[in-house]
Amino acid sequence: MYALIFPILLLIIGFVFGRMNETKHLSSLNRREAELAHITTTNLKKLPQGFSESVLVTGNVVISIDYFKRLMATVRGIFGGPIQSYTILLERARREAILRMKEEAAKSGATMITNIRLQTSSVFQSSKDSVGSIEVHAYGTALK
Repeated sequence: MYALIFPILLLIIGFVFGRMNETKHLSSLNRREAELAHITTTNLKKLPQGFSESVLVTGNVVISIDYFKRLMATVRGIFGGPIQSYTILLERARREAILRMKEEAAKSGATMITNIRLQTSSVFQSSKDSVGSIEVHAYGTALK
C-alpha cells in the first residue's frame, strides 16, 4: 500500500510546486514586459534613421522542466501528439531571454532594439529523446 502512495504523493507535490513556480514566473514576465514596453523591438536588418549610437545587447536564460511535466511529456511521447509542456517551457525561456536583453538595452539608454535573433539549445538530456533544460540566447542591436 505504501509503495503505491509514496510515488503518487511525489507526483502531486511535483505538480503543485511546479505549477506554483510556473505561475509565479509567468506573472513576473507579464509585469516586466509591461515595464519595458517602451523599448521597441524588431528583426529588421536595416537600421532606421535618426539614431546616433548603437550597441550589442544580449539576454540569456536556461530553464528546466519540472519532474511532473517531464513525466507527462514522456507519456504523451509514447501515445503521440504535441507535447504542451515543452511548448510552455520554450515560451517562458524565449520571453525571459528577450526581457533580459531589453533590460540591458534600458540600462544603456536605448529606445529600440533591431536585428533581434534567437538561438536555442538543449543543455541537458537525460536520454536520447528527452529534454532536461532549454537555453535561449537573444541578441540584437540597441539604438540610442
